[in-house]
Amino acid sequence: MPEPPVLASPAPLRRKFSVGVLRDYLALTKPPIVVLLLVTAAGGMFLAAQAVPSLLLMCLVGLGGALASGGANALNHFLDRDIDERMGRTRRRPVPGGRIAPWQALTFGVVLNVVAFAVLYLWVHWLAAALTLAATLFYALVYTQWLKRSTPHNIIIGGAAGAIPPVVGWVAVTGGLHLPALYLFTIVFFWTPPHFWALSLLLQEDYREAGVPMLPVVTSRRDTVLHILLYSLALVALTLMFGFTRAVGWVYLGGAAVLGLVFIALAWCLWRQDTRPRARTLYLYSLLYLALLFAVLMVDSVFHY
Repeated sequence: MPEPPVLASPAPLRRKFSVGVLRDYLALTKPPIVVLLLVTAAGGMFLAAQAVPSLLLMCLVGLGGALASGGANALNHFLDRDIDERMGRTRRRPVPGGRIAPWQALTFGVVLNVVAFAVLYLWVHWLAAALTLAATLFYALVYTQWLKRSTPHNIIIGGAAGAIPPVVGWVAVTGGLHLPALYLFTIVFFWTPPHFWALSLLLQEDYREAGVPMLPVVTSRRDTVLHILLYSLALVALTLMFGFTRAVGWVYLGGAAVLGLVFIALAWCLWRQDTRPRARTLYLYSLLYLALLFAVLMVDSVFHY
């Protein structure tokens, strides 16, 4: 008697709606990066308002910013899938791991950015929408697809994309571009290289294996650490210069000074002795530094007038 036909396993269908799939799509957006960018956008809003901004406006900017940032990161997963396959830290990501198809990551990223643009254009300001879209295109096409693969200066130039959120926050409140917003852009722009170079010291061999010309791959670690120290000094100097403008008050200046001294001290310690623990400490502190700097800016914006 012939055996009954074997039915196809329903597991793939079930996986389409599983928690695991939702977790993989969430991973495409890189939530920690999204949160940090939203903090900087909120800082721009508080500075522009010189008070607590409208809750509705903050929610709309946060929604649009989160969707755009998450979408840009999903596009990064799609474009970097060949590099991710060769790096130990990234080969288990959803796309190189085979859990999400490249076209699905691409579609997801495009859809998130379309919705983000609509939210910002319709309910915030057309310039905020345009700047956000420009940041996504710059990050995906200029940084990820070109600079990252071709020059050790990739992160210096590419940092412009991550410096846009506080400008978007400012524009959402004021409707225009003004000098304080450019100060915030410059601060994040100068923060980006020492942050990523500290990470690249930890991932030097991964980047070498993937053929990505990050600074410690194309030059010595000693030269990389020197660049980190010099950019850290420039960053802290910029934050202190901003503190002497009329846009902010003594709460910001004091906070920037304390946070900056710690940043320089950690960069100096790394310069004196280049070790993985010190590079990791500086990398992790750089994340905390930016979040706290903009948190202090928000507190200052509420109380300094």
